[in-house]
Amino acid sequence: MIWCVEDDASIRDIEVYALRSVGFEARGFSDGAAFWDALRAERPELVVLDVMLPGIDGVELLSRMRASDALRDIPVIMATAKGTEYDKIHGLDLGADYYLAKPFGVMELVSCVKAVLRRCRRGSAEHTGLSAGGVSLDAGAHTVTAGGQRITLTYKEFELLAYFMENAGIALSREKILNSVWNYDYFGDARTIDTHVKKLRAKMGDKGKYITTVWGMGYKFEVE
Repeated sequence: MIWCVEDDASIRDIEVYALRSVGFEARGFSDGAAFWDALRAERPELVVLDVMLPGIDGVELLSRMRASDALRDIPVIMATAKGTEYDKIHGLDLGADYYLAKPFGVMELVSCVKAVLRRCRRGSAEHTGLSAGGVSLDAGAHTVTAGGQRITLTYKEFELLAYFMENAGIALSREKILNSVWNYDYFGDARTIDTHVKKLRAKMGDKGKYITTVWGMGYKFEVE
């Protein structure tokens, strides 16, 4: 079931119709409060979430979902008229799986939903535990320890570390990291990656040295 949270009835109806026309079950919500109440009784496979909503806005809803053990792994596509680079980065940093800027075509929406579902299903089928050099990551429990100490990571910091550890010893370009972790086409500002790596290294303490810089390219996770 795909849930579409959109206060504009005409857009919401088009989204639901387009998804149903290709075989998805889809349901629409006109505001954040109704959507949040429905989550108490049912769990969607993916959410298409508008940012500018009456009452509880999309950013707050996304933050609540990513803070909930029961809801954090539901894929979320942010669909909004806001399209600046800052807005994209902000939404993705909060844990959105994709950022779809309005106006968008119905086939673009359908393709995006299919792509995000494929990626998330593939990820859920992979191993949930990773460990190297005193760093342990449990994807199921969404926990990380470094040197025996539990560390608190944001949603994207967690995904970034998991990606590094899954590709240990491999030099990864910034473009590849952004496309794989944020699932979004590279839009030119390497500072998005660099800022997250800097914060991740700091939180990992002396284990942060495992994330090495590959000059002129990107990064590599390599245990001594």
